[in-house]
Amino acid sequence: MGLKDLLANQGSPLSYGNGSTPAVNPLATQQSKMHAVGNAPGYSLNGTDYMDVNMAFQAYNDGVGNILPMPSQLDLNGTTPPQYVNNLPG
Repeated sequence: MGLKDLLANQGSPLSYGNGSTPAVNPLATQQSKMHAVGNAPGYSLNGTDYMDVNMAFQAYNDGVGNILPMPSQLDLNGTTPPQYVNNLPG
């Protein structure tokens, strides 16, 4: 019996779901409000849509307790800072 068969038949405390393909993380899709999309800010920048993001975050079942990280304190009001390659010296 191979390792895959052992995992499928007997399971393992080291594998969530005993080797089965896990569900898609709701925050890893195009519809996620976790990060900014276009001009709309997302939770990770300033905490908007907390309820939607937290609900999706808690829905992801990976076998570990999920604590939603705090939004960044580095929001630049939706503007992109100048890049060094566009401001070379001399």
